[in-house]
Amino acid sequence: MLAAREEAETQLRAEAPLSDSEPFSVAQVTLSNYRNYADLCLVCADTPVVLTGANGGGKTNLLEALSLLVPGRGLRRAVLGDLQNRVTSEPWAAAVEVRTAAGVLAIGTGKDVSGTDEEGERRVVHIDGRPARGQNMLAEHVAMAWITPDMDRLLAEGASARRKFLDRLVYSFDPAHGGRVQRYEKAMRERLRLLREGMVEAAWLAGLEDEMARSAVAIAAARRSMAAQLRVAIDESGDAFPRADIAVRGAAEDLLDTNPALLAEDALRATFLRARDEDARAGSCATGAHRSDLRVVHRAKNCSADLCSTGEQKALLIAIMLAYVRLVARQRRMAPLFLLDDIAAHLDDYRREALFEEIRATGVQAWLTGTDPENFAALMPHAQAFHVENGRIF
Repeated sequence: MLAAREEAETQLRAEAPLSDSEPFSVAQVTLSNYRNYADLCLVCADTPVVLTGANGGGKTNLLEALSLLVPGRGLRRAVLGDLQNRVTSEPWAAAVEVRTAAGVLAIGTGKDVSGTDEEGERRVVHIDGRPARGQNMLAEHVAMAWITPDMDRLLAEGASARRKFLDRLVYSFDPAHGGRVQRYEKAMRERLRLLREGMVEAAWLAGLEDEMARSAVAIAAARRSMAAQLRVAIDESGDAFPRADIAVRGAAEDLLDTNPALLAEDALRATFLRARDEDARAGSCATGAHRSDLRVVHRAKNCSADLCSTGEQKALLIAIMLAYVRLVARQRRMAPLFLLDDIAAHLDDYRREALFEEIRATGVQAWLTGTDPENFAALMPHAQAFHVENGRIF
């Protein structure tokens, strides 16, 4: 297998990109019983990867498997049981070898046959053959970004999706962010349970509200920092995609505009205390980190993204993600994996070529899917191409 990989890299390696980031790319992907893949071993060079083929062949399934290299449910946010190949009961598994500055890193994940979560299944993660203490450890080793067709309405729909989108970006710079979000949500759920049941144990509720306040302020600070860094990276962008003005708005974020963290925590504790009766009646928490929103404005038009056309929203999203990729490459000195599902067909020639040039300039290993190979012609001198059909790759 090593000889095959070396041969593939020799044949497919493109001219080295102009980037100061350390090498980071997928060297090999192995899938077992994963969606429509019964058994796959794909060896890759460190250049961008183009996957083409008819719809339903398995292109997005492969990208989804790669997206499990970071914390969360992947780019589809699928229930874990949906990852299982339907023609066998043998558990699904995905293993990826990635090239890093320190050498090859092996990451594996799959169905945990020893236990279940509330959805009936749980996945395990191994890093270099050792069990990881949790998914959040993945963020210490891998950075990733993706754009999928499901994200086309991200900037126009509810705040929840934008909030989760922003949190995924934060993980790449602050792996502890996921733990803070989990602690906040756990404390919030427990507080609401006690309120619904009529529990009035003041010390217990106060302890939960203290955890919520401290976690919310830390979460807000990380989100604000991410937005500020993105604004700088967006200002450095070219003209092919529209520039976006972005900000995070919410109770904790607004408090941090004018207060130090400790005073912001005190203000949130007081808010939670005053809202106990109202939250008990509503069965939900009216204020907190779970209500924050990422606001995006098309700068040139001074127009909120939710009022822009669908095409403009897509272009704004691409601009934000390109800024994020540059930011990760510069600050972490590691170009993130960039998954782009069915994107080239929806761009004109000018923006398509600008996207490809940005991929080259940052040194990122992008994985792109589409049905028409011609849409990737401008990238092909610097990329490797595979045809995907019925869970097989040629």
